[in-house]
Order: sequence, then C-alpha cells, then structure tokens
Amino acid sequence: MCKSNLTQKLACAVLACALASLMSCSSQQSNPKASAENSEKEKTPLHEKLVSKLRRYDGVKGNLIEGVHPVHTVANQEAIIPPMCYTRIEGKFNPCYVCHQNHDEGRENTMNDAELQTAYSFSDLGMTNHWSNLFKDRSAEVAAISDEEIRTWVDTDNYSNLAPRLKESGFKGWIPDLENLQLAAGAFDANGFARDGSGWVAFNYKPLPSTFWPTNGSTDDVMIRLPIIFRTNLQGEASDDFYRANLAIVEANLKGYSEISSLPINEKIIGKDLNKDGRLSIIEKISNVDRYVGPAEKEYIDTFLYPEGTEFLHTVRYLGFTPKGEVTLSKRMKEVRYMRKWAAYRKEVYERNYELEGFEKEAGNLPSYQFLKDYGLDNGFGWSVQGFIENVQGDLRVATYEENLFCMGCHTSIGATIDKTISFPRKVDGAAGWGYINLKTMLDAPNRGESKGEYATYLQRVGGGGEFRSNPEMQERWFNKDGSLKENKIEAINSIYELIVPSTERALELNKAYRVIVAEQSFIHGRDATVTPPVNVHDFIDNETATTLPDHLMFDWDIRLDWNYKKNDSANAVTLK
Repeated sequence: MCKSNLTQKLACAVLACALASLMSCSSQQSNPKASAENSEKEKTPLHEKLVSKLRRYDGVKGNLIEGVHPVHTVANQEAIIPPMCYTRIEGKFNPCYVCHQNHDEGRENTMNDAELQTAYSFSDLGMTNHWSNLFKDRSAEVAAISDEEIRTWVDTDNYSNLAPRLKESGFKGWIPDLENLQLAAGAFDANGFARDGSGWVAFNYKPLPSTFWPTNGSTDDVMIRLPIIFRTNLQGEASDDFYRANLAIVEANLKGYSEISSLPINEKIIGKDLNKDGRLSIIEKISNVDRYVGPAEKEYIDTFLYPEGTEFLHTVRYLGFTPKGEVTLSKRMKEVRYMRKWAAYRKEVYERNYELEGFEKEAGNLPSYQFLKDYGLDNGFGWSVQGFIENVQGDLRVATYEENLFCMGCHTSIGATIDKTISFPRKVDGAAGWGYINLKTMLDAPNRGESKGEYATYLQRVGGGGEFRSNPEMQERWFNKDGSLKENKIEAINSIYELIVPSTERALELNKAYRVIVAEQSFIHGRDATVTPPVNVHDFIDNETATTLPDHLMFDWDIRLDWNYKKNDSANAVTLK
C-alpha cells in the first residue's frame, strides 16, 4: 500500500504507469488491427496531422497541435522560397529581376542578391519544389462549383466577425480594428482616411508585376497607420493637419525625395514653414522633410526607413464583381495580413543583419524566425508579420506558423524592397496617391531610370502574363503568335485596369480554383489559383546543371515608379534627394 511521502507517491505513479503500459501492450497484442492503427498514427508527420485537424475545424485558431513548438509542424522549412522561383526560364525569360536586386546607395537593404537573376543558389532542401499544389489538376472540382455558388461565396463578408471571434478566444495579438473593411473603398473617405477614425489610411499603389495582378487570381488593398504621436497636435488631440504632414514626410523619406506634394495642410496650425516660402499658409507641397512635426518631432528619421511603430494592413481578396459585371475587389477576403515595426534600427544594424544572414546561408543553416505567438513572426529587422487566412468554412482564422513563414521571404530576404515593404514604395507619389486603390486611374508608369511602361517591360522580359507563362488569356490579348508583344495595343490602353484584369469567365474560374484549396486547407502546399498544372514549372532544380540566364539578361530595377510619366502635373511633382 502506498504511503503519503513524496518519494513513495512517485514510485507508486511509476508503478501505475508501468502496469498501464503492460495492459495496453496486452490489449494491442490481442487486437493486432488496433496496434497497427496506433503505430501508423505515430508515423504520421505533424504537418499532416495539423492539416487533418484544420479540415475538420471551424474555429479561429491556427496552431492546433498542442504540446510542441509549432516549428515542428512545418512541412517545408524553405517555405520562404515562393513558387515563382521554380519557373522555367529557358535561358531567355527573366521574371526574377523584380525581387532580386543589389544595394542602391543610401538604402537600408543590402541583401545584394541580383546574381540570383542569372544563377541558382538553393539550399539542398530548396532545390526541390515543395509547392505540390502547382502540380494538381483541379478541373473536376472546379467544374463541380456553379457560377452562382462562387458569386455568392466571394460576395459574402467574412471580415466583420473576425475581431469578435479573436477576442472571445483570448487572442493577445493585433485584432482587426478597421470597421467595414469588407466594403473596400466604402470604408474610407476620398483621401483614404478610414471613416471610423481608427487612423488607418488607404493609398493608391501599383501592384507588383504579376504577383497581385487580378488576372492571376487575387485583388488586394493596403493601408498604413502611423503611431498616435504622428496623428495628434501638441495637446494630444487628433489633428488632420499634423497627420497629413507626417504622412507626407514619411513618404518623402521612404522614397528618398527632398520634397513632395501633400494634401492641404494649414501651416498656422502646425506652427512651421513646411514649404520654405517664408510664411505660414495653407500649402500642398512640403520641402521641409528632415523632421516630423508635432509630438513626433524628435523621433528618429532617415531616408528609406519608416518610423518605429508604423503599421501596415493588407487584405488579399477574391475577384469580385460590380453590378455592371466589372471585376473588382470582393467582400470576402482570402487573407488579412498585418505588419508592425517594433524597432527603428540604424542602417548599419540592417547591414550587419544581412551580413549575418549571409553567414548562416554559407554555413548551410536553413532560415529561422522567432515565434512571437499571437504576434506572428519576427523578421529579424524590426518587423513582426501576422496573418489570418480562411478556415474550412470560409471564416478567417489565425494563420499557422508555416502559413506565416510563407510571407517571410518577401519581407526579409529579397534585395528589391525598401525597409522590407513593397506596396508603399509603389504608391502614386504625393497627394494624388492618398485614396483607396484604383487601377483605373493609373497609367503604366515606368520604373525610375526607365522609359518604357513597367508592365509592358515585364511582359516582354518574362514572355507571358506572369512568372509561369501559363495565362492563356493574357497570351492571347497581348502577345503575337511569335511571342512578341502587341506593343501598339498596349500603348493604346487608358489604364492598367485594361491590361491586368481578367474576363468574367476567367475570374470565376480562378475563384473556384482557390475555393478548392480552402476546402482542402492545403495552403502549406501552395496558394496559387491554378486549375490545371502550369507547364513552365520545375519540380526540381539542380544549382549546378539547371539552365541559367546570360549576363546581358540581368536587369537593374528600382521598385519606385516615375509617376510623372506622360504627365506635366505639378501635383505629382517630387524631387530626389
């Protein structure tokens, strides 16, 4: 009989466990089928167990495997390598230049990876294309979804209930705080300021070539929010003038401009001569961009950097339809993505971090990021990244560790970004760019340093309507049979909307293809809305033997755009530092 002291209690517990184990073994021996099933369960990889759970789960959580760090549930440790890195370049097509660039003077980004345009440098693990969803034929599943069903699906709001569900679950990270975002432009005033007073501001920017072209499956929008001290006056009261001025100063510095146009600002309220004309008045251009204004005046400021506390909100959506049948942003969201800059480092720190990252790669170590639990992943450069994605019922849930890992490559390890961001450097310059994204208002502006439209240039360099050259509609619209561009037709467009938005038929098909992925909860195997497998994709690339590009097809490229293209509009005028 077990006595009450601790040692004897532990001994009794061990004895009890041993007896239970023996009984279990005896039971399994008498039931070989049960023994085999249990053995098979033990062999099932954790990532498969997680996906299996997600297929049966309609809640708001993401990391459902308890008792282990979520890094152990990762199927693809090289998930930061996106699917497009496995495209067939055939010695003449270069979609890689949009991401991989060398350091530009003054910028914090010293990744210096332009050589990846002309040579492969995958890890041993990364040489295998783990995005197996690319190789699936979903024709039957897509055909089983009616047009009416998918139209109803994409027009259903799945954003509004996310915040209350997160609060109810005890989620401690960022909870969506922008009301009515499902209404897209309807959530903002004409200048992009959120109608709910949350401080979020929408801006009009040019989608990165191919990745967020609607013709390839998704629409999206991005909002920025500066910390409260950038939005208030010296008395701590909300002020449009102070916020407008600081937004303009942030944009000027982020893009390396010495002056920039702005929304109307009353200098008398600010108490500073921001356009350097020697008087205080209502202005629409700022030349004094070396300091922020108001309570934020003493905050650290430098070119090509955001201030500490900057937030970005990015929604990825289906292809919606207006009452007139035009393709637009849907109410339903595929994903909600959130970034916050927790620390403002000096450029020397960024440079050292990139150097250390290079050492890690040379040592053969795979990429790793600090898990911040409900706050997502730390990219190692001052930013956290947290995502929300659809559950099996279509409600948004917290993204899993690996689903978040997918976002880290673009916001950490490519040379083209400015302070780890893509959209804001591509914002229409100055006052004209404050407002909800509107592709119909944009011409195909060239990148800085180039003279030809960015999208036309991309199509020519890539040889198709996307990295995979697997968009037959784009091929028919904009390419001749010999593969050359229909340049006259492209030059005749009135906006990029005409160039990159699909037909209704293609939009419906792409929506259905992604709907199938949602039902499978197979995001860790790829999120591209493909119906049939694209032919121009490698399943394996050998760094030593794969076809590469000659040096003359390597391109210098600036993520910023020349918005004065074909215009003499002083409202968009900027001056480079």
